[in-house]
Amino acid sequence: MCARFNTRSLKLLAATLVAVAVVLGAGIVIGQAPAMFGVDDEPEASITFEDQTSNGTAVEVSNVSLSDGGFIVVTNSAGDTLVVSEYLGAGSHENITISDPDEDTDAELFGRLTATVHQDTTDDGEYTFEESDGEEDRPYIQDGYPVSDTASVTLEEHEEGEELASDSFRVEEIDVPSPASTNESVPIDAVVHNPTDVDTRQAVELRVDGEVLERQIIDLEAAESSDISYSLDTSTLEPGERTIGVYTTDDGAQGLLAVEYDIEPTLEILEEGDGEVFVNASLPEDGFLTVENESAIVRGTSDNLTAGDHENVTIDYDDGADDGDETLSVVMYAGSMDGYDEEDGFPDADPITIDGEAVQVAIADDDDDLEAG
Repeated sequence: MCARFNTRSLKLLAATLVAVAVVLGAGIVIGQAPAMFGVDDEPEASITFEDQTSNGTAVEVSNVSLSDGGFIVVTNSAGDTLVVSEYLGAGSHENITISDPDEDTDAELFGRLTATVHQDTTDDGEYTFEESDGEEDRPYIQDGYPVSDTASVTLEEHEEGEELASDSFRVEEIDVPSPASTNESVPIDAVVHNPTDVDTRQAVELRVDGEVLERQIIDLEAAESSDISYSLDTSTLEPGERTIGVYTTDDGAQGLLAVEYDIEPTLEILEEGDGEVFVNASLPEDGFLTVENESAIVRGTSDNLTAGDHENVTIDYDDGADDGDETLSVVMYAGSMDGYDEEDGFPDADPITIDGEAVQVAIADDDDDLEAG
């Protein structure tokens, strides 16, 4: 009886050891490949970077949330990295000031800037995205795009009578006419003042989104002010809101220039039927198309469209079969389609107009092509 007990005990012990080994092995595999087993979620982040004024050496991010910790990287409109935040732990952070730690480097923190949230994939608290050619510390991704926000950063204005700490000329005024098309020369005018008690000359620069386009050397007597003018060729600019600045050694002023494609907005219906309409469209700025009824209730929208010409744009819509002979129209908008409701429409978009009339075209039952009007 004693022998039978020992044999049974040995079998039970062996089975227990096998089960433990299987569990431990599975735990090791899961630890090595959590994504395969769905244990860990994809890293997530969000960021809010608001328009602000700055002294040109620091910017502030309103809030950022990082599931796994990381960094905020600030770039200019050309995609050049200007400054990187200190390491931020996992969780939410508010009012983060990011400045250039190297006092000998002019980071030029003004103009149209983008703040992007990067991971710390090396888990060492050091930012190495550029050093590793993008292999390490990659951006957080949402819907296929880096998690980022863009803001217009304007240099602080000096109060009247305040003297600069240096002998730099002061930019007292700037005049930026807006909007402008993509094929004209826009005059940029400024007033520059010499706050010192000596006659001197200095360089005054015209910058677009932080990039120097023109530099003039001007002579000013002590305490003298003078007008200075530039001619900005808009054919070199991408459509959208551009930050225009006039800068001296330690001072500057900015304005915003809305650049639009030099094209007339047009709509042409190619074909319609069974809740679909196919349209050719030319948009002077980024926007979208809608199908609306006579009460301006939206029945369907196109995808987001960039400024320019688009062929065979498809819009799926609710044709309202129970509404009788209600007329539906395709309407052209500029801006974002986010946040639509039936009472207020699109809060961040406006109809594109010609001579004050919205660009729209009725959807004809006979599928005839119609001109926009």
